[in-house]
Amino acid sequence: MPTTANLLAFALVSLGFVLTPGPNMIYLISRSICQGPAAGLISLGGVALGFVFYLLCAAFGITALLLVVPYAYEALCYGGAAYLAWLAWQAIKPGGRSPFELKDLPRDSRGKLFVMGFMTNLLNPKIAMLYMSLLPQFIDPAQGHVLTQAVALGSIQIGVNVVGNGLIALAAGSIAGFLAGRPLWLLVQRWLMGTVLAGLAVRMALEGRRQVP
Repeated sequence: MPTTANLLAFALVSLGFVLTPGPNMIYLISRSICQGPAAGLISLGGVALGFVFYLLCAAFGITALLLVVPYAYEALCYGGAAYLAWLAWQAIKPGGRSPFELKDLPRDSRGKLFVMGFMTNLLNPKIAMLYMSLLPQFIDPAQGHVLTQAVALGSIQIGVNVVGNGLIALAAGSIAGFLAGRPLWLLVQRWLMGTVLAGLAVRMALEGRRQVP
């Protein structure tokens, strides 16, 4: 099993990822606002399944293949950076919208909500980076079987994410209502989200550059 220090450290890292704006947060907030908290929680179930997929890949070493193929890892970093940069532009461009702004979206069935949550997470470059780059740093072979440690750490991450995003989904409607009559707050939130996403894009691009042999 991982050390207690590693478990706590990875839990804090996971919490930081939950609080950082990204595709998962944007999708869950949008669904919760336009279709109710229950829809957001169903979507969160799909997101959680996406985490389980990444966890199994990391635990059994599939994602490690990208780490030994520098150009594949570099491509993932640059692709993820471009996607995050696009999200940042969508947040700050003239006429852009905050994910907390009320909007009309078509009502999806429970099955589609779940599948879309799963696909949103599966295609989320931030989560791919979490499991490929950060998870291995918290695994110490001297502490026991690597597979057991990976599963334990991944389970911590999934638990933190489900709780954190669940609270966000439940509170999205209230937050949207609070911001609805405060356009300045909406503008600040958009720029804050855009700045964070742009920073992540730059960091991911630099990470890819460092991997070039």
